[in-house]
Amino acid sequence: MERIITINSNELPKSVITKDILTDKLQKAGFTVCDEIHPETELIISIGGDGSFLQTVHDFEFPEVPILGINTGHLGFFPDFSPSDIDHFIESYLVGDYIVQEIPVLQSTVCTKSNCNDVFSINEVVVHGIPSDRKLEEGDIISVDVGACYKGYHGDSAWTYAVGKISDEAKRLMEVCEASLYAGLQQVKPGNRLSDISHAVQVYLEDHGCTTPLDYTGHGIGSEVHEDPAVPNYGKAGRGPRLKAGMTLAIEPMAHLGGCETEVLEDGWTVVTKDRSLAAHYEHTIVITDDGYEILTKL
Repeated sequence: MERIITINSNELPKSVITKDILTDKLQKAGFTVCDEIHPETELIISIGGDGSFLQTVHDFEFPEVPILGINTGHLGFFPDFSPSDIDHFIESYLVGDYIVQEIPVLQSTVCTKSNCNDVFSINEVVVHGIPSDRKLEEGDIISVDVGACYKGYHGDSAWTYAVGKISDEAKRLMEVCEASLYAGLQQVKPGNRLSDISHAVQVYLEDHGCTTPLDYTGHGIGSEVHEDPAVPNYGKAGRGPRLKAGMTLAIEPMAHLGGCETEVLEDGWTVVTKDRSLAAHYEHTIVITDDGYEILTKL
């Protein structure tokens, strides 16, 4: 019986080379390799980073076929393998030595003045909220983290919203977290260090009685959603690479009313505050200009 594997790759040189090598080795192992999904496709392989993986999901209209990611980008949360793992992957796949992990799809609706597009984290959920039967209630706060890709380049933005009338402490958390974003942005100018942004966010949050998680950060962004460098929301000033005009960054403070510790729930994805205190999340994608910055995720 013919065994068919579909490969979807971005156009970056490293990805193209990886695709050629992978195609050759799969064919030698007895597989038929194609670029389009086939009725008999048993596996889809995405080559690139997180952006390429998500684009593959959309290109093939959320297929029921498993998707494997090979990471040729800077950062990758979805891709499980690197190009150096190709031989190991093929050997394991041939003998059935693998696990298929099901990741629930999150659907929400984001509306602008002109249209609505289908794409949440409630209260103590810091990031990566997965949809459930839980209904929003008066007093909840909800963080929506969304992205877009236009002509091969990505944008990333997050905002926290109030559900009806909220408590004074929830309102203060939201205000402090949003203000910390702009405190960090004040440090964005050519010649400053990357950690100047991080330090400004941390100082603002702590001066206003909030903490920030240590394991989740902002990031570079461009042809992939997550690229180097990581942009922590804490740290000493004057460290890291110098900021240069043309760099694009996603600055995204996360703030807790309680301690900074987090934990991942049993679903392996949802991140919550360990003490279950409220969390907020704000993010803008910016480009560094000759004299400061421009926000790209703002109408």
